[in-house]
Amino acid sequence: MQIRPILAALKKHKLATFLIAMEIALACAVLVNAVFLIASRLSAMHINSGVDEASLGTIVVTGFDPKQATDLNARMIAGLGAISGVESVHAISSVPFGPQWGVSGMTLDQAGKQPGAVVEFYDGNPGTPEALGLKLVAGHLPSADDYQPLQGQDYFPASSRVLVTRSLAEKLWPGENPLGKQFWAAKWQFRVIGVVANLSVSQYTENGEHGAEWCVFVPVQASGQLAGTYLIRAKPRDLERVMTQARAAVAKIAPDVVLDYANSRTIDYLRERFFRNDRAMAGLLVGVIVALLGVTAFGIVGLASFWVAQRRKQIGIRRALGATRVDILRYFQTENFLIVTFGIVLGIVLAVAVNLALMKWFEVSRLPLWYLPVGAVVLWLLGQLAVLAPALRAAAVPPVVATRSV
Repeated sequence: MQIRPILAALKKHKLATFLIAMEIALACAVLVNAVFLIASRLSAMHINSGVDEASLGTIVVTGFDPKQATDLNARMIAGLGAISGVESVHAISSVPFGPQWGVSGMTLDQAGKQPGAVVEFYDGNPGTPEALGLKLVAGHLPSADDYQPLQGQDYFPASSRVLVTRSLAEKLWPGENPLGKQFWAAKWQFRVIGVVANLSVSQYTENGEHGAEWCVFVPVQASGQLAGTYLIRAKPRDLERVMTQARAAVAKIAPDVVLDYANSRTIDYLRERFFRNDRAMAGLLVGVIVALLGVTAFGIVGLASFWVAQRRKQIGIRRALGATRVDILRYFQTENFLIVTFGIVLGIVLAVAVNLALMKWFEVSRLPLWYLPVGAVVLWLLGQLAVLAPALRAAAVPPVVATRSV
């Protein structure tokens, strides 16, 4: 099949060819970026929180005097612990998918000249790591002596022995044993005594999964700044009932506080709520992709059908001169392939430009280059499928058409 005659024919229909090519370019740009956004959100929705979500819930209260934190903690832990089915209750600063509590930059030296990473801190009283279900991969969990009281308005003890996630350890000390390593956040010093497999940040962001598990667990006594949020552990079959009773019990246990009903939920519920907008966005983008590909396909079908009707006499002449049905079919498929290829080239440039704009304005991650050839293949296949029916009609034109008047 010679390309030159096809290109010559397309030059006679410059506007129609250009419009279809631009439609394909737009479809390519939207398809590639939309699929990338969908994949990113689906990946985020399956992030491993590192905790036993099916067995955990949280009760959050506000409106109390920080000076009464120790007394409030004692009342809440005892009162919630008395509910039938509750296995344990712990004071904790936050939970995955709950309100964010403590995020800070940290350094590898006390002088602050060796930057480390921006990490999320979780404070918890004795037994919290075990209740969360954290999986230890190195070192040991905090012992009784590691849980220190908080002084005044401090968020951490002056010097803490902490757990870090495997992801954070690999970021800070690649190829090294993290046990015994030290780091600093402002005036506070931390020394690593254990490494856990996973523990996600409370509020996953568009910064990407690389930092979604840069977390530190700090063992502290239930006092001071560690008050108002309580982790409840129960068997999965009992958890919903336990949480319902726990929310109702707060008014009797501590009538002087305000229950944060929205965040006093199971971890499963908090995860589902946190990613609700992402699911909606993914569904919307799927709809956009389907609609855009459908419009593009109908555009190709319409243009090819118009050209078949316009060239019936020419097709009949070619058939009379010996062209087979396969030759006619191949002609229209090749013509479509050239138009789609031109549109894809423009679409790739546009897709990269759109991704750069999203990176600048919405902090979206960089588009992996392998999405571009995948998008191109999808559009090539779409083009060939869309042109198939008109091309088959063209191939069915009999040679006798050449003898008829136009």
